[in-house]
Amino acid sequence: MRFAPTSIDGVLVLELEARGDERGSFMRTFCAKEFAAAGMDFAVVQANVSVNVERHTLRGMHLQRAPYGEAKIVSCLRGRIFDVAVDLRPESPTYLKWEGVELGADIPRAFYLAEGIAHGFLTLEPDSLVNYLMGAEYVADAATGVRWDDPVVGIEWPAPPQVISDRDRAFPLIQA
Repeated sequence: MRFAPTSIDGVLVLELEARGDERGSFMRTFCAKEFAAAGMDFAVVQANVSVNVERHTLRGMHLQRAPYGEAKIVSCLRGRIFDVAVDLRPESPTYLKWEGVELGADIPRAFYLAEGIAHGFLTLEPDSLVNYLMGAEYVADAATGVRWDDPVVGIEWPAPPQVISDRDRAFPLIQA
């Protein structure tokens, strides 16, 4: 596993090493020893899967308020998504910057997001299955988010969303 930095501190693309033979392939998506060797303190506390039936389904931009911040590793097990991280840490030099990466079942990589980073994605194919390894458990009262189309952030989505929840649509705009 390689840890590729992005333009946002605390957001990494995990380049996974697929090993294949006549049966198919195998790849490690998390290894505590490799994370520790890279100077990253991450322990899986919860694992989640989202099933997204329609193409251009948008989920995001989600995070949990301190002290319940959650780091996460996101991968796409079926289909394809455009995965986005937004830095919402006011003390960060990359505050309000975003980074996007395409993840897919046929792309051997995952996305690591530190605490304080909002996360969301847009499905690029129908029936996309997204896996989350969480560094903290979900706390409903700490769950929050920002608008996926906030002009202060200016995320360049590859297509307009066709399916979006009322909750995600109602997140506030950032007051910068």
